Amino acid sequence: MKQRQIKFCFSLMGHLVLGSFLGYPLQAQELPLETIFLTDVFSSTTEEKITISENTEIEITNSELTELAPNSELTDLFLGADIAKESSQITNSVKPVALGQTGGLSTSSEQETQTLSQSTEPIPDSILDWNEPIEDEQIFWLILVDKLEYRANDGQDTFNWEAISWVGGDYQRIWIKTEGEVGLEDGDGEAEIQLLYGQLISPFFDLQVGVRYDQLYGEDTRGRAFGVIGLQGLLPYLFEVDASLFVSQAGDISARFSAEQQLLVSQRLFLEPSLETNLAIQEVEEFGVGSGINDLELSLRLRYEFNRRFAPYVGVSWTRLFGETADFASEEGESVDDFAVFGGVRLLF
Repeated sequence: MKQRQIKFCFSLMGHLVLGSFLGYPLQAQELPLETIFLTDVFSSTTEEKITISENTEIEITNSELTELAPNSELTDLFLGADIAKESSQITNSVKPVALGQTGGLSTSSEQETQTLSQSTEPIPDSILDWNEPIEDEQIFWLILVDKLEYRANDGQDTFNWEAISWVGGDYQRIWIKTEGEVGLEDGDGEAEIQLLYGQLISPFFDLQVGVRYDQLYGEDTRGRAFGVIGLQGLLPYLFEVDASLFVSQAGDISARFSAEQQLLVSQRLFLEPSLETNLAIQEVEEFGVGSGINDLELSLRLRYEFNRRFAPYVGVSWTRLFGETADFASEEGESVDDFAVFGGVRLLF
């Protein structure tokens, strides 16, 4: 009788496991009513009575199950592999459970479910601790002499320069910008320098604030300072733009806008058109500045890069003065409409 009971039990186990593995529900079978005593399976002080009914529901009829055998295949089958591994840690009583036709596990009430979930060990703090963040806030720097050129004008030939430099990271930078020209005959000229703080406000634009200082050279050397706020960045189709608003120490307001685009002719040859214009709200005759649009400059450069650090170029430019600014230049004997041919070199450090 005992051998028959054990054989029937393993047959039932195989049927349940095979059905769960293949993913189809277990159908009800016509089974004779049997009562099996499994004293060798459950390590309990009393015999655990399992009744096999005709609808294939298995019911543990005792009121308390003190401990399940850790390595028992029936334990894994009745309660699930994950719960069985933690069964040695369950100290509260487990109410009767039922295994339905689909092989699922159901508890008699929500209280038993909470009892099982509360019996598991908490997650160790070592797992919850995050690693230290990657230190990617590096400091970089750049010096670009964009224009260093000899310019043959309609009037006096000049030596011109324009350079930028910055130091910082991806989000904050300190900028230095300078540009100017010097006449090769009389030595007169002008120079400008800006010291700016830049903050990245979008993926392609910096907001810049700082100071600017202008100096005029000649018989009457004079200068003035400005506060600066501006935007510098990259527009669609790779247009590099720089727009700035200036307020002088005397409260005079002016603005500047410049744009350029680098067109790739070959892997080393670049064609660079550019535009720059200045305007002012107030007239400042001392510095030859009239109200309204002051000037417009259009230029075109053809650059050959032996490498990124050294690139000679040639080009042409056209400059036109407007309004009161043109009147002030005429009074000084300067040209108001100038066409120039130039050649120079671009340096990157």
